[in-house]
Amino acid sequence: MAETIYDFTVTTIMGLPKSLADYRGKVLLIVNTASKCGFTPQFAGLQALYEQYHDRGFEILGFPCNQFMNQDPGTNEEIQNFCQVNYGVTFPMFAKIDVNGDNAHPLYEYLKRAAPGALGLKAIKWNFTKFLVDAQGNVVKRFEPSVEPADIAPDIEALLA
Repeated sequence: MAETIYDFTVTTIMGLPKSLADYRGKVLLIVNTASKCGFTPQFAGLQALYEQYHDRGFEILGFPCNQFMNQDPGTNEEIQNFCQVNYGVTFPMFAKIDVNGDNAHPLYEYLKRAAPGALGLKAIKWNFTKFLVDAQGNVVKRFEPSVEPADIAPDIEALLA
């Protein structure tokens, strides 16, 4: 049973294994993304947060997911190109995953247990659900998809202080 975020290995969008222990000591925002969603423009706000705080020890980890109305049907390569061309995304993106159901990635099972949503529901309800993780690997807050990235800045500031 995982005790912190650092106990997980994920797959980069280029298909390589990546231990989340590599992010030890960093504040993380973990987001399930989609390229064809009403919230897709949040990529711009996420990139702005990344640029603002990256030098202070902040990382955003994007996990494409096609579970919500097939809003990210492309290949990992197509998703990477879309994010870079349309939103200038430079934060790490990972291979497409499931966040709910029998095939949900273990990282997301952990995140959902650590920070349940409204009414204690553990399921991810839509694209661009965000999890804020402190520099010790503890999940400290969950943000619903409608929360704009800029609105998370005070929480990031508090963890970087």
